[in-house]
Amino acid sequence: MYYLYLKSLHIIFIICWFSGLFYVVRLFVYFAEAQEKNNIEKEILTRQYQIMVRRLWYVITFPSAIVATIAGGLMLVENPVLFKSAWMQIKLLFVVFLWLYHFLCHRYVKQVKRQKLRKSGSFMRIWNEGATLILFSVVFLVILKNAFNWIFGVLGLISLAVLLMLGIKVYKGIRNK
Repeated sequence: MYYLYLKSLHIIFIICWFSGLFYVVRLFVYFAEAQEKNNIEKEILTRQYQIMVRRLWYVITFPSAIVATIAGGLMLVENPVLFKSAWMQIKLLFVVFLWLYHFLCHRYVKQVKRQKLRKSGSFMRIWNEGATLILFSVVFLVILKNAFNWIFGVLGLISLAVLLMLGIKVYKGIRNK
């Protein structure tokens, strides 16, 4: 009975976590682009993006990451047989990648706070796709489980990455016109 409540909380907070990651990186893009504006615009936009990043990160994204991880861990405690599944072991590897991505985003949050974001808007557009790749990987692993065909999965992930990069290039070309 508790397992389904934990699963529900896990799914809800995973959605909140990813939403926060997607949006905070978009704010990094806007922040980086605001640094190229004239002084008045730059000052106003910088202050506003700093507020938005801080609130999103510390009120939604970071707490959601913690609750999602705790709920997921408790699900494993409730059903330890899952540890033996190859798909779960790979999913947990992607969770490690997600936390690494999260902590790198945290580094950028600190840079925004100090007004010293060291990456460009173009870099951040590409960086945003990291969370997309992790999300796709985990969802397919969880849904398909042992029926997951690794060759098609890897090829699909590579294809998705290529499509995302092409989309970014096309968008950049359209923006520059």
